[in-house]
Amino acid sequence: MPREFPIGLTPPDWLVRNLQPQRASVNWAAAARAAVALALPLAIGLAAGQPAYGALGSMGALSGVISDTADAYRMRILNIAVPQLCGAVGVTIGALALGRGWLTVAAVTAVALVSGMISTIGAVASVSGLLLLLNCSIGTGLPLPGQWWLAPLLMSGGGLLVLALALLAWPLRSGVPERAAVASTYRTVADLLAASGTDAYDDLRFTVTESLNQSYDLVLARRAFHHGRSPDLVRLLAQLNALTPVVEAAPAAHHYGEPMAAAIPAAVRRLADAVETGCTGPTGLHLPTPVNETARAVDHALRHAADVVTDQAPDPHILDDRLGRPAGLRVRAARAARNVALSAASWRYGLRLALCIGLAQVLVSTLPVPRSYWVTLTITFVMKPDFGSVFSRALLRALGTVVGLVVAAAVLTVVPPGWWDVSVLLLLGPLIPAFTPRGYGYQTAAITPVILLLSDVLNNQGTGLLVPRLVDSLIGCAIALVAGYLLWPESWHSRVGDRLADTVADTAGYVELAFADGADPAARARRRRRLYRDLSAIRTEFQRALTEPPHTGRRAAAWWPLVVAAERIVDATTAARVRVKQGAPGPSAAEVAHVALQLRELAEGLRETEVLVAVRTDLTGPSGSVLEPLRQEVAAARAIASPH
Repeated sequence: MPREFPIGLTPPDWLVRNLQPQRASVNWAAAARAAVALALPLAIGLAAGQPAYGALGSMGALSGVISDTADAYRMRILNIAVPQLCGAVGVTIGALALGRGWLTVAAVTAVALVSGMISTIGAVASVSGLLLLLNCSIGTGLPLPGQWWLAPLLMSGGGLLVLALALLAWPLRSGVPERAAVASTYRTVADLLAASGTDAYDDLRFTVTESLNQSYDLVLARRAFHHGRSPDLVRLLAQLNALTPVVEAAPAAHHYGEPMAAAIPAAVRRLADAVETGCTGPTGLHLPTPVNETARAVDHALRHAADVVTDQAPDPHILDDRLGRPAGLRVRAARAARNVALSAASWRYGLRLALCIGLAQVLVSTLPVPRSYWVTLTITFVMKPDFGSVFSRALLRALGTVVGLVVAAAVLTVVPPGWWDVSVLLLLGPLIPAFTPRGYGYQTAAITPVILLLSDVLNNQGTGLLVPRLVDSLIGCAIALVAGYLLWPESWHSRVGDRLADTVADTAGYVELAFADGADPAARARRRRRLYRDLSAIRTEFQRALTEPPHTGRRAAAWWPLVVAAERIVDATTAARVRVKQGAPGPSAAEVAHVALQLRELAEGLRETEVLVAVRTDLTGPSGSVLEPLRQEVAAARAIASPH
């Protein structure tokens, strides 16, 4: 029998959730790139008799490995090259400000403000801001060899080596990542249809939303690089858009309450294979004969998807582009810069990060803290806005550093310096992309020994690095917790309720649009996709809140049933719309307005309190109406919002 912890030794739930690794497959190609990119610059430096130069190149490669997260080749250029440019600027500022007293403090604090503000733009900007501040900290805390321009050059070279390795297969595999992503979305939709009428449907619906988000982001990001029409891109976008009627029919099938014929999800999987291979021949769907309006909706949606998938060259002029062409890169950059400059949230986060970094710089400038850059590095990683809870990251940073220090101690004690360091990097490098998707603590444990090994090549301190690095990490975590968390009351509260209230209000608008006469079908699809994106973000926020201290985590957990209820309301609305499209009598305008009013009242009630409160339930309507399931879901949501 498995052994159980004594009651007094049982770890708390919030700690278990923080330490539990996330499920993720290993990206073997990224692991191989990390091994080569980290080891090669050091090997070249050793061969040239300049190991310090090689270590700088490997440090730049480490930044590239952290940025190497995109599947599409064009996105790899942005994800790796742009952060490398910011990193070069950061290390240049740091090297020029090194040893200048309070000017150094002011320079690093100003860089922290800029880094924090641009980090709120998006994923690429977040990594760019991270490397800007990280490399600035390294430049001010670690004396670098050569002239001031040499370190940025070598570190950028290491990062560009990662980019070159990441683009090696582009001529042979152009478009493959995008096709694989769209095919994966088809397979998740097949799983959703197979789960129709079962309890597994709700979780699979969330998986479909995430997969659709990823595929649209990937395809539309590639589209932003094309000023004209790319036939391959038009076909991919048409195949992705063809899934919309299938996804809309899925809630109707689920509400019907019976399992779907196995031939239907099997047909979607055959379409997925055709998308992935680029096949344009007959797919042989063999669909069962529809027996009701819901089955007809699924049948029509699948046959339309099959026609689109097997169409070798869809007409770009009649393509139903449901999300629209992204603006040009310059337009989006200018828009992002304007939004950052005028956004209160960007300024608020930038000031939080600048306060923490400024305090750290004052501390290390007035106290004898050797190699003080590690304090700033710790704060930078802990305070990143898109890495999760500050509280949990501080905890995981401390634990991950301890584990990484144990590995580093073994390496620095047993492995002699020189060429053996190259072998160690070949072994440790792949662990970074392998552990990063599993959680922040695991990433920290993988990165720490690599940084310490490269730092030892630069300053030859050996195991003398270990204890100061642990102390620096603990100081950085403490500063982040106090100045970046406890001093900001907004950090103590979950944002699930506020975001959920906004989404419920938007759902009221979707209900009205779904049954409005003459409404644009593409507008309905965009509104539904936006709602599901918002609900997906709320789920992510909910998971983040559960890793906060117990008080905040418990209050966030109370919102979960209402999050699920909101998703079911959107599903019920879509299902009702599908039934009307297939011939069911539509609801009256008064009936639609009554449901929308109830949703807006629920949203207002959620905004006025941080805990679930009683909300009046008064939902009646014609018996047998197509909106009856929707009214039941809205009534259930309002009942959930009442105290028990």
